[in-house]
Amino acid sequence: MQKKTMTVPAEAGGMQVQALIRRLLPDLAESTIRKLFEKRDVRLDGVRVSRDARVAPGQEITLYLPEGENTPELDIIYEDGDVLIVNKRPGLPVEPTENAISLTELCRRHTGDGFPPMPCHRLDVRTGGLCLFAKNQRALDCLTEAFRRHTTEKTYECLVRGEMKPPDAICKAWLIKDAEKARVRITDRPAPGAREIMTGYETLEQGPVSRLKVRLYTGRTHQIRAHMAALGHPLLGDDVYGDREFNRRMKARSLKLCAVGLKVDTGGALPDIDGKEFRIQAPF
Repeated sequence: MQKKTMTVPAEAGGMQVQALIRRLLPDLAESTIRKLFEKRDVRLDGVRVSRDARVAPGQEITLYLPEGENTPELDIIYEDGDVLIVNKRPGLPVEPTENAISLTELCRRHTGDGFPPMPCHRLDVRTGGLCLFAKNQRALDCLTEAFRRHTTEKTYECLVRGEMKPPDAICKAWLIKDAEKARVRITDRPAPGAREIMTGYETLEQGPVSRLKVRLYTGRTHQIRAHMAALGHPLLGDDVYGDREFNRRMKARSLKLCAVGLKVDTGGALPDIDGKEFRIQAPF
């Protein structure tokens, strides 16, 4: 058996412990989660709990897993001597964390000794999709400059509540980050500490739940989730900025947001990927 300990994040307060385990350990089989509760191998602050127990921020969840469980595989989309592009699974953090293995660690295990692959941009823990890593310092410098000059293009697909009016738009707002609460808020005018954001969307399917293609012109924390919620169209499966009752009615247990497209222009510095568009299908 292997002991796994996780801390309840600030935004997860009030969730059922079973739902939070699904979120924090997305590669854990549903049958394994069910057996953990049947064998009473789940503890909250040291006390055995049932699957419907509610959690509070800062509490400690302890699991006793069978050996070999919860080691996700790396889904490689493209690789050469300079870069590694992977399809991140929802729930897997990009950066190292105390609670779970990270995508960065999986990439380092893949490449072995030498320069450790470095992420060139970030995806939220609950967001899946394309993530770009540099495999050497020269590539990292080139890609960092490309992101700084906005010569990269990142596109997403998401499901949102309601019909979009207008069906296509580029929206501007200002985002204020509250690091203590691990969330952000949106304002329609400049404010102290606010950073300008621009989010473009195109409606792919219109209805009570609409499918959007989204392009980020700025890349801020939780930008798509918070901006779409501020526009009155929260993302399906988002219990932080979204509509929890709507999510329950739609039986949406996961965030319906995926980074489906990536295009990079390094001005010729990395010719093998310059101008290429890498795409995957959203899993929803």
